[in-house]
Formats: sequence, C-alpha cells, structure tokens
Amino acid sequence: QVWLQESGPGLLKPSQTLSLTCSVSGESILTTSYAWSWIRQSPGKGLEWIGVISYDNMNYFSPSFQNRTSISRDTSKNQISLQLNSLTPEDTAVYYCARWVVTFRAFDYWGQGTQVTVSS
Repeated sequence: QVWLQESGPGLLKPSQTLSLTCSVSGESILTTSYAWSWIRQSPGKGLEWIGVISYDNMNYFSPSFQNRTSISRDTSKNQISLQLNSLTPEDTAVYYCARWVVTFRAFDYWGQGTQVTVSS
C-alpha cells in the first residue's frame, strides 16, 4: 500500500509563497515506474494539474504555472515539495499530490489533499 500525505500552511496572504510537502510511504520516489504530481481543485472548478517530478528529477509544468512554480524532492525523507510564488486569491484550492504510473499514463494513488486559502 502506498500512502501520500500533504502538509503545509492553510492560510496565506496575497503575494506570499506557498510551500507544500508530500510525504510518501510504501514506495520510493526513485522507483523508475512512477512520477509524482501536484494537482489542485479550486472551489467550483475541476481538477487542475500543476506539474510533476520524475524519478530522475526532471520537472514538467502546466503552462499556467510554469513561471511561478517549482517542484523538488528530498530523497532522504522520501518527500516531494511544491513551491508556488506570487499567490493570489485565485490560488485558493485543495492541493493534492498523486502518483503517476508511467506505463499506464494514469494516477493510481492520491493524498487526501490539503486546503490552502489565500486571503488578505
């Protein structure tokens, strides 16, 4: 069984930077079959893919986020991190990390999500 757990601040102000961590257990983030993504869901909207980090530390981002996002990893802790800069209230959402199965081109495990609210 694979578990993903997101953590980070729940309330931020506009222009601040969001930093979230996804702790992974039950699978190494270095396993070549998988990549690790960040996804969010804003109120009243569908799921929005932010970006991914591969087993070999390559990053790919949605064009909507590319200019203000970074994804990194800590292999000693088996964690994935998201940094999103220049926050606006439109960044208010539930943020998820999820495992991407390269062969099947699908997500198979998700974290429970963490609520992030951006408000002055």
